[in-house]
Amino acid sequence: MAKSTIANKHSSAIYANGAIKPSRLRRLIPASLTRRWSRWISKRLPPQKQITLSHKGIFILPSGFGLMWIGLIVLLYLFGTNYQNNLVIGLSLLLASVFHTCIIYSYKNLAGLTFNAVTPPQGYAGDNMPFPIMLTGHTRQHNPDTTHQQICLQFSYQRHVRVKQMHEQTIATVPFEHPTRGKLNPGRIKVSSYFPLGLCRAWSYVDLDIHHVIFAKPEMCDIELSSHISDNDNPNDHGKLRPGVDDYKGLRTYKPGESLKHVAWKQWAQDKGMLSKEFAEPEGLPVWLTLANTSGNNIEHQLSKLAWQVDKLSQTQQMFGLILDDHIINQQTGEAHRVACHTAIATYHAPTNMNPDFNPSNVATQSAGESS
Repeated sequence: MAKSTIANKHSSAIYANGAIKPSRLRRLIPASLTRRWSRWISKRLPPQKQITLSHKGIFILPSGFGLMWIGLIVLLYLFGTNYQNNLVIGLSLLLASVFHTCIIYSYKNLAGLTFNAVTPPQGYAGDNMPFPIMLTGHTRQHNPDTTHQQICLQFSYQRHVRVKQMHEQTIATVPFEHPTRGKLNPGRIKVSSYFPLGLCRAWSYVDLDIHHVIFAKPEMCDIELSSHISDNDNPNDHGKLRPGVDDYKGLRTYKPGESLKHVAWKQWAQDKGMLSKEFAEPEGLPVWLTLANTSGNNIEHQLSKLAWQVDKLSQTQQMFGLILDDHIINQQTGEAHRVACHTAIATYHAPTNMNPDFNPSNVATQSAGESS
């Protein structure tokens, strides 16, 4: 399995949030017609975890170069018939056969491609979010390369990536720029190609039913922990872990001389080496990160500070809990606890971000407001 060669699309027509402006021709299409087309595509090509392209979902039309090619064919044919020149008529028929052959190869270039979504990495609001997509094609005999070439993939109003030459399994990373905090559904992926001669444009839409949580962007601040502290307690000792026998903390490398009852035999049977189970217990009173005690100019500012504190406390392996109004996450530590806290912060009063509902006019209004 090899990763594809990726080439980003460069364009100066970009909104402030990173989305690409639609072309002038596309902006002339009525919004009602666009919605009807989207509904028809959703019924014809519904969301699935795995999609294989076939004649049902592949569309082919002449490109701009292809329209000029057709015009040249018509012009040569009229010229040949008018002057009774068989050589010119033969040339026009030859060009027509080349165009017809390109239609067939344009279809074969996309037909049989299988798409699967790969689990994306953790993403933060405002950053570029990569979505890895697994492409599987048919290989030639005794050749690792497939017949699929020059394939572009992009989310709606986003930059595209180009897969120049596919292997049997290829991972293409499709970018989604500047997502907002919350649950993200990037929508359909447009798959297109001008292979082989650029005379025809073949394309399809692939909806892999991708849903991902975008974490709040961390902002450096002071750690603000709350707990019930008496006069004799040291606040710096609360929430820390010390060796114990109560709670399972994780695995570490086995040290010679340690008790064999702490050895993780299951991992040893899986050829992961000798590992020891590590236990710990909290020291002092439990501590909490709370939205109410976090200062900020607005709710997004407060959540960004909470996100940074979650990362910082997790790095130091300090035990803490999180309180967001009525939503409470009990004190714990570790990577799973960090992700749970980030997920709660990201989804706090945040609507689902649906890319298919993207409205260029709204973005243009926001961009004008920011520039003023």
